[in-house]
Amino acid sequence: MGPGLIGGGIGTIVLILLALFFGVDPSMLINMGDDPVSAGGPPPADDRTADFIATVLGHTEDTWSEIFRGEGRSYREPKLVLFSGAVNSACGFGQAAMGPFYCPPDQKVYLDTSFFQELRDRFHAPGDFAQAYVIAHEIGHHVQNLLGISDRVHAFQQRAGKAEANQASVRLELQADCFAGVWAKHTEQRQRFLDPGDIDEAIAAASMIGDDKLQMESRGYIVPESFTHGTAEQRSRWFNKGFEGGTTPSCNTFDVANP
Repeated sequence: MGPGLIGGGIGTIVLILLALFFGVDPSMLINMGDDPVSAGGPPPADDRTADFIATVLGHTEDTWSEIFRGEGRSYREPKLVLFSGAVNSACGFGQAAMGPFYCPPDQKVYLDTSFFQELRDRFHAPGDFAQAYVIAHEIGHHVQNLLGISDRVHAFQQRAGKAEANQASVRLELQADCFAGVWAKHTEQRQRFLDPGDIDEAIAAASMIGDDKLQMESRGYIVPESFTHGTAEQRSRWFNKGFEGGTTPSCNTFDVANP
């Protein structure tokens, strides 16, 4: 990822201004206590990490605002909550073990910054753009929420059996991967921010967090009917499909027989 996307260390005042500008709760970026749930949740994020996250979020806002305008829509920016260990959300109690998540009712992205280290160490997916992909994937869920896709999928899941509900979840997650690819394509066209190998970093990250790889790592075997996010091959393929197609219609994972 190009040097223009990642700044060096910034002071507390600048950090607060960045947080306010990008819709981040400043208390989430400054060490204010030890209890991430009751005391506002200071994550162990250094200045560079906080700057990086805020900058990627800013790029997603610029890009999706432009895409929505082109489709005659208005983009409503999400909020970002950085936490450490655990956090309360409108979707319930979230823990770091869940990984980053998006909550449709409060339109917030919840991110434990320790996941970036886990992405490098456990999933062997290093690189700044691997991290940017994770953020862009969660923003993809926000886009789905704004488009009404999330509501339709959740309504279907309420009346479907477990296997069918899981398959709907897979399609929803793969579309978020695809939307992350659309973001990367449009942002590259606007900013020329990609370095050689960046897209490979994102594809590798998508592959390493596929359901099949995670289940094999934790169980030693896979149960396809229990998949909720898609296989390594599916996740990397749909990210790449979004990057190559560059449009939201190219990410229709619900109208294909085998996503």
